[in-house]
Amino acid sequence: MAGSIQDRWFKTITGPDGKPVRVKTDRHGSGMRYRVRYFAPDGKRKAKSFPDGQKRLAEQWLSSITADVARGDFIDPNASRTSFQEFAETWLANQSGDPNTRASMQSQLKLHAFPRIGPRALGSFQPSHIREFVTQLEGSGMSGAYARVIFSNVRAVLSAAVEDGYLRRNPCNSRTVTLPEMGMRRVVPWRPERVFAMRGALVDRLRPMVDVGAGCGLRQGEILGLSVDDLDFETGTLHVVQQLKLSLSKPVFAPPKGGKLRDVPLPDPVAEALQDHMKRFPPVEITLPWMRTNGQPMTKRLIFSGPNGGHIWRTSLNEDHWKPALAKVGVIPKARSREHAAAREHGMHALRHFYASVLLDAGESIKAVSEYLGHSDPGLTLKVYAHLMPSSRDRARKALGEALRPQDPPR
Repeated sequence: MAGSIQDRWFKTITGPDGKPVRVKTDRHGSGMRYRVRYFAPDGKRKAKSFPDGQKRLAEQWLSSITADVARGDFIDPNASRTSFQEFAETWLANQSGDPNTRASMQSQLKLHAFPRIGPRALGSFQPSHIREFVTQLEGSGMSGAYARVIFSNVRAVLSAAVEDGYLRRNPCNSRTVTLPEMGMRRVVPWRPERVFAMRGALVDRLRPMVDVGAGCGLRQGEILGLSVDDLDFETGTLHVVQQLKLSLSKPVFAPPKGGKLRDVPLPDPVAEALQDHMKRFPPVEITLPWMRTNGQPMTKRLIFSGPNGGHIWRTSLNEDHWKPALAKVGVIPKARSREHAAAREHGMHALRHFYASVLLDAGESIKAVSEYLGHSDPGLTLKVYAHLMPSSRDRARKALGEALRPQDPPR
């Protein structure tokens, strides 16, 4: 779009002879001399000032900004001076969706991103700044998986800045920027003996949780939210359609992680354990909001409930039952008080690892295991569990051994 350069130290008037004459203005010698005026894509008129002696620079700048507008690459110079922290806080305040996700992202940015890159102006970001940021995360001692979460949050903020016209391109997407190293430890699945021992170490009303976790691969929240309507004993199918989770510390029903509704096989031993459990501890109707604390109330007949008839709180389950059971079977040290040692790798998620390992060892495809686990992508399943799959060498050895074994002569 058209623009112009105004010299604020001089103006042109008509002389006595009718010819134009340049004369000094009241501002001559003070302040910025040249004012570049241009129209932004939204039609608003904007300006930028340059000092005396920089007319050529002003002309170059006007030519560049005009070309950017024509190409659709215009970035408001004033907006680009907004700091990462200022933009991120405003962006987060206007995010919809799961309030837990928003609160978690806000906390992670506040703790790990704002102290490092918060004051930096959006327009000044280069891939080198992101590479330095990744190096700092890796050197902080946090796990690789958590570092990737922080990086993902920063990338999301900068992507929003690009879409809102604060930044031309996202430096996180540069080919020279690599994700934080995962440093992932291999999953070591429990042996059946430990699964049985943990089941026996829990109180009666919680024992079938082990059956559902180890026999159907459900997450903890999905086990807590399991209802009578989710069980089809005739076809041997368990429908995973909701979980019980906390939204800003208040219980709600919500879809499974990633919204992945799924059907999983219901093995006979698990079905029998659940049927026996429901006879001894009848299902309880629980009404909770859907997804958010102000969501539509939903009533479910939950399979698992507390001794007083309410739903089971995750914290109570972990601290009062699961960790003491781990200590009882010798997985973690026994504690003199309620405070047991951290046991992240031995949480109820260990039952999902057991489930996956059994299926893979039996020759089930990675695609089917991924679907049963509710993973968003079979590639994720493969990354976590590839080392548990029978190797081609093992299969070749077994097949050749069978083929080369002498056969009994025909009679």
